[in-house]
Amino acid sequence: MLTPLSRGDRVFLTGASGFIGSHVLRELQGAGYVVRALARSLNGAPESIESVEGDLRRVGAFARALEGCRYLVHCAALYSFAPQQRREMMAVNVEGTASLMLAAHLAGVERVVLTSSSATLGHARSGYHRSKLEQERVAFASRAAVLALLPTAPVGPGDWKPTPTGKLVVDFLRGRVVAKAPRGGGMNLVAVEDVARAHVAALTSGRVGERYVVGGENLSMDEIWQLLSEATGRPMPRGRVPYAVALAAGYADELRCRLNPRALPNVPLEGVRMSRDPMYADSEKAQRELGYAATPVRGAVDRAVAWYRENGYVADRR
Repeated sequence: MLTPLSRGDRVFLTGASGFIGSHVLRELQGAGYVVRALARSLNGAPESIESVEGDLRRVGAFARALEGCRYLVHCAALYSFAPQQRREMMAVNVEGTASLMLAAHLAGVERVVLTSSSATLGHARSGYHRSKLEQERVAFASRAAVLALLPTAPVGPGDWKPTPTGKLVVDFLRGRVVAKAPRGGGMNLVAVEDVARAHVAALTSGRVGERYVVGGENLSMDEIWQLLSEATGRPMPRGRVPYAVALAAGYADELRCRLNPRALPNVPLEGVRMSRDPMYADSEKAQRELGYAATPVRGAVDRAVAWYRENGYVADRR
């Protein structure tokens, strides 16, 4: 029998230095939880958290650190459009998760909140999205008490890598978006802070075995470009790239990356293939069961733009 969930308990957090994970860390601490965070390097770790050095490809090396933790929030994942990283994504996102769930069960962790992706509901057309679908399967098949949060496309400050969504913001800021995407496509954008708050709420309100979509606003790609234009002060692209042209560029870029293992895609083929998909979502279940409430995504875009400018990602300033 699960004893009542309460704040002040210890939470093991993976991905604490990542985009979503760093915001989850702040929300957990603000809610009064003690956080033990997995990091690949301990350099620069905040003194207020218990740091554990480790890698999801070698869970056995840090498995004992899960002992004494009542909850596990698993945010860590590898996200890339690079062809050479598809095998590594499966190793980290799927095999690493399976090992982590076993370690959590053996350590007596009472509840696991898994960060998945809304793309697992029907838009799993990239290597990353397929890996997240497999990740969910191994997590729910484990003996751990798992519930999953499925964020849409988070946006906001601190996306340092950046994620593909953050790269849209950076590219627009740098004037690299010179044409509109093919017609028909769209995404659901969500403030990353809202996603983080949903993770904390899931510890006490989520139901084990359930999946919760955590989204914000459904926007066409043209609406996203307009939002970025207003936030950055850069002009809205006038022309529109034909899908056939974008697809040809994607295949050429895929070949370039396969020939040069160190290359990163400029026109990701997987991204092009998804560009005509209306990747929209509904967070009604999270609203009803987690008390989730999305804030306006325009504010999140403004915060992202300001963060990138303040941190030297672009030279232009208004």
